[in-house]
Amino acid sequence: MTKTTTASNELAIDQKGLTAARKSLDDGAITPAYGPHRNAIIKLLNDSLATELVCVLRYKRHHFMASGLSSPKIAEEFLVHANEESAHADRIARRIVQLGGEPDFSPKTLLERSHADYDDSNDLKTMVRVNLIAERVAIETYHQMIQLIGDKDTTTRRMLEDILADEEEHADELKDWLED
Repeated sequence: MTKTTTASNELAIDQKGLTAARKSLDDGAITPAYGPHRNAIIKLLNDSLATELVCVLRYKRHHFMASGLSSPKIAEEFLVHANEESAHADRIARRIVQLGGEPDFSPKTLLERSHADYDDSNDLKTMVRVNLIAERVAIETYHQMIQLIGDKDTTTRRMLEDILADEEEHADELKDWLED
């Protein structure tokens, strides 16, 4: 029995894409495969960068302002979360540069671009609650970004999936503290 395959069923590398990849060397890793979505992805990433930076600032403040019987343990965990959010911001900024964009660290627009809020409360339970809300917002944002990006940029999608896992862990820890 002879097997016939139509052109639409074949998996084949696009030779035009390979030819284009041999040009524009100044673009580094950015090849034609990134298509028309690169700038939109950079915008999404810059908004996430703002969110992560606002989260760092909020967690740092809460770390230094936490007081009460259970505050030493929670304050230390706030610092751990701040450092992890800072690492997320670094990863996002690095990816923006890899995509040929510029990371936006402007303090003037951080709150406008952030999906999460800053908080200056002094009550420990309120701090935990506000941070849990921010983590849940980050989780929802990253879920949506992952869906939007899909296979348009697999490297960014994988990075966001890693960050999402950290944010889910943070939310679980914060939820546990609310129950104590």
